[in-house]
Amino acid sequence: MAAITLNVLVSGPADGIPVLLVHGNCSSSDFWRPLLRHLPPTLRVVAPDLRGYGRSPVVPVDATRGLRDFADDVAALLDDRELFPTGAPVVLGAHSMGCGVAMHLITDHPGRLRSVLLEAPVSPYGFGGTRDLAGTPTTPDFAGTGGGAANPDFVRRIAEGDRGEDAQTSPRVVLRTGYVADPASLGADEEMLLDTVLSTAIGDDNYPGDSKSSANWPGMAPGDRGVLNTMAPNHFNVADELVAAAVKPPITWVRGDRDAIVSDTSFFDLAYLGSLGLVPGWPGADECPPQPMVGQTRAVFERYGPYTEVVFAGVGHSPHVERPAEVAAELLKLV
Repeated sequence: MAAITLNVLVSGPADGIPVLLVHGNCSSSDFWRPLLRHLPPTLRVVAPDLRGYGRSPVVPVDATRGLRDFADDVAALLDDRELFPTGAPVVLGAHSMGCGVAMHLITDHPGRLRSVLLEAPVSPYGFGGTRDLAGTPTTPDFAGTGGGAANPDFVRRIAEGDRGEDAQTSPRVVLRTGYVADPASLGADEEMLLDTVLSTAIGDDNYPGDSKSSANWPGMAPGDRGVLNTMAPNHFNVADELVAAAVKPPITWVRGDRDAIVSDTSFFDLAYLGSLGLVPGWPGADECPPQPMVGQTRAVFERYGPYTEVVFAGVGHSPHVERPAEVAAELLKLV
């Protein structure tokens, strides 16, 4: 795979303790700025824009590799001696989809990570389409996951650069209601954080990706291209690989108890939306239960070994935005 050049946000001295920050979906490196204000200037912090986000190039994403296209891009940064002059193992902080990238780094690039903070991580069994703590598929083709699961009006509004607040599908409203529990926590950063959402490259090769038809509810299954398909459970299932990792850096798992995106009652899980009557034709809990995302992650981390779970009350999907000083304190424990 040919190397690509990522845009990176860099702060701190060249000889500082190296910290790598990996953002999540519909986001960019600027999404870390609320956290950066609470980190000491002595750290060497590098935060890339993943391919197709921020100011990095729009490059196709091969979803059949899970999140490895992103992980390999990030791993290449660790060999860049301008960014990381010492070459020492890094402290890694990741958010949401970025945590899946981090999981690939743990399994595929042993010894490169000193410690890991995973904030609101995607389940090690992928997003949607599984029914229990062991990640058992709901249907053979993982129907209801991948590129077709995105709300098309939200996708259209990102493509149009919509900054309005006239609908639940507007990027601003999704930022206020999906990314955080308390919209007031966005404060003066709201416009900047909205910019990160709107930086998302739209298309079958990027966000949300392609899809396939399915005979199973809700009529579509994951495709092989683009971002949401990277997290579909047919392409992303790293549970056993994590447990068997050759080197296991300690993990701090940070989450909010009001996360609307990664939870056992996720408003982005079509099975949960179906159970609420918001997606027609839901076949019921026996055939298509909501994914127990938090329970799955805990079960895998218990098998993995060295981990700590930190839960913030009243906080949503982005604790580092809502409680930046507290998340910074957790990250500094890993330094």
